[in-house]
Amino acid sequence: MNPPSGGALPGTVVSFPGRTPGQVGFARDELQKILDLYGRMVAAGEWRDYAMDFTKDCATFAAFRRTAERPQARVEKRPALRGRQGMWTLFGEHGQVLKRGHELSGVLAPMERRLVKAVTD
Repeated sequence: MNPPSGGALPGTVVSFPGRTPGQVGFARDELQKILDLYGRMVAAGEWRDYAMDFTKDCATFAAFRRTAERPQARVEKRPALRGRQGMWTLFGEHGQVLKRGHELSGVLAPMERRLVKAVTD
């Protein structure tokens, strides 16, 4: 009996060749944490707008006080850095790195502290 044109014997499961994703994105739970913080910052009057960008290397969430300004905070996910300093980075308004890490909650902590200060003032 000759194998079919694909070269596999009948009844053999052949795996589909893996494709690398065309862009990096946020998982549902990651985006939920980010949007939860965003909603609380909007309620505190700190942020008014946001933007997201997805490229093949990173996914970015930027929060703005006003639309025309540079972002007040930017959260970046770079899976290529997972094994090094962590795939999550929090950037400040002037582009400085505020926090890096492996866990999103820990990276968002400086913004959580800023929210507590904004509410108590």
